[in-house]
Amino acid sequence: MLASQFLILYGSQRGQAQSIAEEICEQAAEHGFIADISCVSKGEKYNLERERGPVVFVVSTTGDGEPPDTALKFVKKIKNKSLPCDHYSHLHYALLALGDTNYANFCNCGKTIDSRLQELGAKHFYATGHADDGTGLEIVVDPWIEGLWEALKKTFAKMSASNQEGTNQGEVTKKSIQQEAQIQEKLDSSAISLSLLKLTDVETEKGKAETSVLESKSTDILGAPLEASLIRSVPPLSGSSLNVPALPPSYLDVCLEDSPAEEESAHHVVKEGFYEVAVSGAAHLTRDDAVKSAILLELDISDQDMPYQPGDAFDVLCLNRASEVEELLRRLGLKDQRSQSVHLQLRKDTKKKGAQVPSYIPQKCSLEYLLTWCLEIRSTPKKAFVRALVDWTQDSREKRRLQELCSREGSADYNRFVRDTNLCLLDLLQAFKSCSPPLSLVIEHLPKLQPRAYSAASSSLRHPGKVHFVFSVVDFPACVEHPERTGLCTGWLMHHVSAILQPYGKTASAEKTADCPALPKINVRPRVSNTFHLPSDPSAPIVMVGPGTGVAPFIGFLQQRYERVEKQDDVFGETWLFFGCRHKDRDFIFREELERFVENGTLNHLKVSFSREELDGNEPRYVQHLLLLHAKNMVHVLFKENGYFYVCGDAKNMAKDVNDALIEMITKELQLDKLESMKMVAKLREEKRYLQDIWS
Repeated sequence: MLASQFLILYGSQRGQAQSIAEEICEQAAEHGFIADISCVSKGEKYNLERERGPVVFVVSTTGDGEPPDTALKFVKKIKNKSLPCDHYSHLHYALLALGDTNYANFCNCGKTIDSRLQELGAKHFYATGHADDGTGLEIVVDPWIEGLWEALKKTFAKMSASNQEGTNQGEVTKKSIQQEAQIQEKLDSSAISLSLLKLTDVETEKGKAETSVLESKSTDILGAPLEASLIRSVPPLSGSSLNVPALPPSYLDVCLEDSPAEEESAHHVVKEGFYEVAVSGAAHLTRDDAVKSAILLELDISDQDMPYQPGDAFDVLCLNRASEVEELLRRLGLKDQRSQSVHLQLRKDTKKKGAQVPSYIPQKCSLEYLLTWCLEIRSTPKKAFVRALVDWTQDSREKRRLQELCSREGSADYNRFVRDTNLCLLDLLQAFKSCSPPLSLVIEHLPKLQPRAYSAASSSLRHPGKVHFVFSVVDFPACVEHPERTGLCTGWLMHHVSAILQPYGKTASAEKTADCPALPKINVRPRVSNTFHLPSDPSAPIVMVGPGTGVAPFIGFLQQRYERVEKQDDVFGETWLFFGCRHKDRDFIFREELERFVENGTLNHLKVSFSREELDGNEPRYVQHLLLLHAKNMVHVLFKENGYFYVCGDAKNMAKDVNDALIEMITKELQLDKLESMKMVAKLREEKRYLQDIWS
């Protein structure tokens, strides 16, 4: 290994951890280091057992605190109980964990790797960072990367001194061990509040704004104070010297040719692993005057090999809006080239380490196909993308504003006007008229268009050859930064099935008619859950918490139990369902079916709250209030009868509030302090008796 060479390993689900790892790799050379980079899944490219240089981990968390798919093998490997406690005693590492505090198991994968490496003797050379996507990853990521370079310099200096003084075996003196312990103690203490890391005061030439600071008026022509907006800043930012990140290196050459596009092979790449199935039924589950529209779809999977259990989910392949693709083509100046085939190859002069042609973009597909099926054009541009757009902007004021938005000093404005408003590339291009990026830049920075997951709302025992799922149509109200729009997948699905969509109160069934000669089809694939299933012991009681469309998997649970009771297969435990909606008569979805389950004994307890109805002050408004009313029963079910607690729905508010309610119930009923109650909740999770299927 070279004197200042270190290894970067990342575990990523949707590309964020990989992107940050690549950013660290790209910055390394500017600070005098040589960085090797690899995904943790590529075990053949690195060997931690023999690694003597520093290692930097960047890992995300997915699902209910699970490792990303690319890190599963690595986590399983280091969890091997046969490994000795000094297995990684030679290893010096730093770890940046990505998570979202909207979910209970924040940064769980990073914390798991971190604690296990410590158990196996590895040592920190820099404090662990926990970045929160709920508030903005860059709040922790940017200062963490900034401080990494000084930590690496100290580590290499220490290694160099150790090599000069040590023996051939690399032994260190007692004094150096004490020094290392002191350094480690300082690092561990600083890990508590890493988001407050002080940034270096040194600004390199490359980090300064490329344009001079423009004079900015802070009042309008009538003397009223101006407010900041997407396209305008106000003091002190408008008059600040900016620390702008380095330009990300380009790595793709894109060629458009008149040769025929190969759409058939392109479809094969994009739809690999998916099944094309007919939508055999669709119906509104909510009244027209409901705040949100919920729709039930029935898919015909009788011709496919797709077994599923209640609790499983299905990925749905969606596409970008034709109108948005059309406008993006126009804005990029490529409207007339929509049918040309796209050829991608790596730039020979690229400085990007580990650069690859995106595997999710088929060679020789048309430009229109690429923008429709391959790229997430609705994704919020990251700061690196905004930085890259600066160099393709002509107007000096627009260029300055983009520099502010991607700078360290402009982080608050970036969060307020870009991240929090769900801005997309097209919104930015509409606001910054003089910005004209090349197609290669767009492909380099836009992520892969990801399928959307929906929980099965049925049991195959009740509906053989069919699967149901439910979704609420997501609405993004118009704001200064962008026009009104619906969610990418939910809006597309509603439009796609409009010809067979039944009104509220009608059954979700469809037949071919003159107006609809063929049933609409969608592409789906099963996303099998390892844990969000009914207990293996049917006699175990279950508590289900699912407001709104979060009730979907529990409809499948109850259908499954009903069918088994009818066959007298098993003796079943007690069932509780806590459901909530806004109005009793507008959006109480599955009301009739749930009431039938109560009547036939499949569901023992149905507890419902209505948040927008006129309440007398004592009635519960949300599901967490319902739970607190039945605290004694809940604690008995969970801790005396070893029951299971399921939560499905919104992660941002509901899941947190339910978790807090559970802690409060345990504290009150078992006469424990809050810390002990939290430990009991953690134990429920460890035993897989507290299970979540939540989304933000």
